[in-house]
Amino acid sequence: MPLPPLEEPRELATRAAGLAKAVPATGYLFGTLMVGNLVQTASLAALPFSRRLFRRINRQAADTWWGQCVSVADLLHGTDLVLYGDELPVAENAIVIANHQQMPDITWLMKLARSKQRLGDLKWFVKDELKWVPGVGWGMVFLDCLFVKRDWARDESTIAATFDRILQDDVPLWLILFPEGTRITPDKLRESNAYAERSGLPPTEHLLQPRTSGFVASVQGLRRHVSAIYDMTIGYEVGVPTLWQYVKGYNPRAHLHVERMPVEELPEDGEGLAAWLQQRFAAKDERLGRFYETGKMA
Repeated sequence: MPLPPLEEPRELATRAAGLAKAVPATGYLFGTLMVGNLVQTASLAALPFSRRLFRRINRQAADTWWGQCVSVADLLHGTDLVLYGDELPVAENAIVIANHQQMPDITWLMKLARSKQRLGDLKWFVKDELKWVPGVGWGMVFLDCLFVKRDWARDESTIAATFDRILQDDVPLWLILFPEGTRITPDKLRESNAYAERSGLPPTEHLLQPRTSGFVASVQGLRRHVSAIYDMTIGYEVGVPTLWQYVKGYNPRAHLHVERMPVEELPEDGEGLAAWLQQRFAAKDERLGRFYETGKMA
């Protein structure tokens, strides 16, 4: 079964200390986020004259604010990302696939991205309704993130148009996909395994069956732009924290296994890519099982 949610500390002093750090940190980050949105809005003045300048401004805005998120967590809580697997090159274009348990998954990926000079170059597949959310949602609109409605007939043309812009402008990127499509819960796991049984796929214990359409479209659309696929597996030691628990410092450490696969080693056809992703998630499920037993993500 999935790792359970992280429990709140019982000690009143621990909870009070967490709030004392989290409240001012949240206020500071929200304020700087609004400033970042203003900078991004002002960057529209450059768009008719130079798309390169427009992108440079927005890349710097993202790098600055996401970098502040990482730095504030490091400063307040001494966050520790325990890495396993392959050493990644600096500033390489890549597609990142990862399991998804809660919002802090994103913060750990940002911590790694900053160390590889790709923090401002992150692009995300996100729910379409997020584009209307002030702050993060508005900011992602300026970054060419992929807002999807989870209806492939409606999403396919939007995704293709975004990839065309990335290719045309030679945009540096880590494209982040959570192929499970949603955060895992026991109920969603039961539904996922019922689907696996109908489809002749092996059941999973610690993650959901991946949705393959977005991954297939990404590899086929960006194959000549990215150098590799990064398969990342995120694990927590005791329980899965919410974002608010992470901000309060209740879970300052996570484990991350990274495997780099050159894109030329992947199948070219859609069916082959879908099968490849399903195999990767079966292996990822086994890796999480070993991690929960041994405490190490070998």
